[in-house]
Amino acid sequence: MSAIIIDGKATAKAIRHALKAEIAELGLTPGLTTVLVGDDPASEVYVRSKGKIAKRLGFKSESIRLPAKTSQPELVEYIQRLNADKTVHGILVQLPLPAHIDEQVIIETIDPQKDVDGFHPYNVGRLSIGVPTFIPCTPLGVQKLLEAYNLDPFGKHVVIVGRSNIVGKPQALIFVQKAAWANATVTICHSRTQNIAEITRQADILVAAIGQANFITADMVKEGVIAIDVGVNRWEDGTLCGDIDFKGVAEKAYAITPVPGGVGPMTIAMLMYNTVQAAKLYR
Repeated sequence: MSAIIIDGKATAKAIRHALKAEIAELGLTPGLTTVLVGDDPASEVYVRSKGKIAKRLGFKSESIRLPAKTSQPELVEYIQRLNADKTVHGILVQLPLPAHIDEQVIIETIDPQKDVDGFHPYNVGRLSIGVPTFIPCTPLGVQKLLEAYNLDPFGKHVVIVGRSNIVGKPQALIFVQKAAWANATVTICHSRTQNIAEITRQADILVAAIGQANFITADMVKEGVIAIDVGVNRWEDGTLCGDIDFKGVAEKAYAITPVPGGVGPMTIAMLMYNTVQAAKLYR
């Protein structure tokens, strides 16, 4: 069968276009500040991409770059200043942080109403009971992709491979809700799951977010699966691939996301979406 290729670039572009119209009606310039500690090359690329798109949308966008030796108290102080700045509606601290800084302490320092990543325990708790303020960007982007292609998870078995706080767990919370574009039966698999292929073959919708190149192979999925690849891995020659063996799985799938160009663009689009919602809270 010939799988539908789910185009994250085009979907993200449509979302950004809608956000521009929303911002024009807002009467307020959304402010997004990203904080990068250290000089991790991948983080540099992500921060730069986020900044460019924010400026194109008309945001007040600022990137704060701090040396890797920045202490935890110093970083906390920076964030507290941003919390108090009324022109900053969204704060994003780029992860991972240097080993000497406790990421959870930093996440909990961010004002929950400026937590556009959706990682603060306050926002995670609200998501778990179905009254979210901000939803983590990547899993929200996955839901919006399914919506854009009219692939409703209602009543479907969604299998998520990965249990991180950034993707796996919030993805499960999103799809299990009694809400539109949810109402799924959800199973989470991870690195300690036994006979994982037996479970992934049951998936109507498979979300791979385990961080291992081409982990999901064609023999691990059933015919007609909707395969969503959240993974971003890099081969020795510099080319990117996901957690799903695209070529093999695409021969069996009803629909599949590519890497790059699938979920990645949606993550940034959802960051912009969350920042606009944060600005509305201060209007």
